[in-house]
Amino acid sequence: MRRSANPAFVEAIVQNRAAWFAARLALCGAYLLGGIVKLSDWPGAVAEQAHFGMTPPALWAAVTIAVELIGPLLILTGRFVWLGAGMLGVFTALAALTANGFWTMQASPERFAATNAFFEHIGLVGGFVLVAMLAGRDRA
Repeated sequence: MRRSANPAFVEAIVQNRAAWFAARLALCGAYLLGGIVKLSDWPGAVAEQAHFGMTPPALWAAVTIAVELIGPLLILTGRFVWLGAGMLGVFTALAALTANGFWTMQASPERFAATNAFFEHIGLVGGFVLVAMLAGRDRA
């Protein structure tokens, strides 16, 4: 048995199933909430897609809701985690490219905000890759 280089309290957290669930919930909770909000406000969901130039907006609203509900549920239940993480990772990367095109903006506070949002989204993509990797390792 390989001894961990982590302090004992860190190892206790890392090995704790509730902490594993809480970390996954923290990563994908906003998507789950977003899907519920969009589902409860269909006209708003369609308007959001239209705002970002997605056509037809109703189709993209439905796809967005499905991804934002199914992806987190797969991750949180531990079933087909790779699929849920992949769905949310691809969705997040596409959303970053669609909604945060800082490279087209002049220097301004809006460009600064879009740049930050873009790279925050890329960080989330990395988080989803890690979730898929860790879930796969647990099954090995």
